[in-house]
Amino acid sequence: MQNVYFLLSAISFFSSYVDAPKFEAQVLDSNIAIGYGLAIGDVDGDKKPDILLADKKQFVWYRNGDWKRFILVSDLTASDNVCIAARDIDGDGKVEIAVGAQWNPGETSDTVKSGSVHYLIRPTDPTQPWKAVELHHEPTIHRMRWVKVSKDKFQLVVLPLHGRGNKDGNGKGVKVIAYERPTDVNKRWKMYTIDTTMHMTHNMDLVGDGDGEQLRIGGKEGIRAFRFDGSRWTAPSGKEWQVKGNGFGELRFDTCNTAGGMLAGIEPMHGNNLTVYTPGKHDRITLTAGLNQGHALAVADVVGSGLPQVVAGWREPDQQNKVGVKIFVAQDPTFTKWVDYWIDDNGMACEDLQLADLDGDGKKDIIASGRASHNLKIYWNKNPK
Repeated sequence: MQNVYFLLSAISFFSSYVDAPKFEAQVLDSNIAIGYGLAIGDVDGDKKPDILLADKKQFVWYRNGDWKRFILVSDLTASDNVCIAARDIDGDGKVEIAVGAQWNPGETSDTVKSGSVHYLIRPTDPTQPWKAVELHHEPTIHRMRWVKVSKDKFQLVVLPLHGRGNKDGNGKGVKVIAYERPTDVNKRWKMYTIDTTMHMTHNMDLVGDGDGEQLRIGGKEGIRAFRFDGSRWTAPSGKEWQVKGNGFGELRFDTCNTAGGMLAGIEPMHGNNLTVYTPGKHDRITLTAGLNQGHALAVADVVGSGLPQVVAGWREPDQQNKVGVKIFVAQDPTFTKWVDYWIDDNGMACEDLQLADLDGDGKKDIIASGRASHNLKIYWNKNPK
């Protein structure tokens, strides 16, 4: 009966929801170099989420409110920066930050020339430079996330693009590592090997799992899931997604708790296909095959429909010679009919994007960084609550 009520409510909503989603763009920075990766979290402890950015040679943050830009650390390695992870892991209301650099994806063997992982030590004044502590790393470090592994414990999960010596996706699998922060961060961090079976992994997502979170990794072989059982990482069965001939570059699971969970993906790596897999049956639906280097993805209910929408960005001109960001809105609760709307029409060569309620109005805003467009923007959510 509850499912019938939900179905009727959703149909009623979509029969009356005819307006395009409303967002208002604000440029925060028009002079970024590449904008490799974004993170959201409270840096200064004022209980407002700030924006953190991994740019080419600097890791920076933008203070919520005046959006002033502060440098965390500059020129960390000879090659580019590539990723950043920020999350409050000790409950003090301020994020802990880790970063990845020495981005050299063509070098898969030499740990000096490729890859780095650093934990940043917070200064008394967070607007001043932070101190970087170098941790063990594998070549081609590409993505990282703080993962909640139990009620009060987090680990830093780091994902390389390739395995050691891997060429064109062939050879050794990617060594996915989890780090456990010690009391003294300058001392040795305990490490766990999560997996070594995947090749050309590109991104990951987190899904709630009891008191912790399940880790789901996308790559050449599709998507695989992992969880920490208190002493080691395991791969629960029945949580794999396989796509013949493709694999996943980006993956995001819905935050609306629809039955069985909806998956959105960009296939293959740097791919053209934006897809969803429906809750329960996991039927594959292609929302568009027209992306050119799709590289940014988010899933959440940003229009207030009670169902998740898909926000996607791409970084190279498509067949209409446009880059941008679009939102795809389901028109029925079976997720079989979708309509897309522009968020940014040719003004954002999107490298990464995040969703967060930046102004405390209860609605998620969109934050995006542009590679060729060299910009950072907020798209303020102006939809009815």
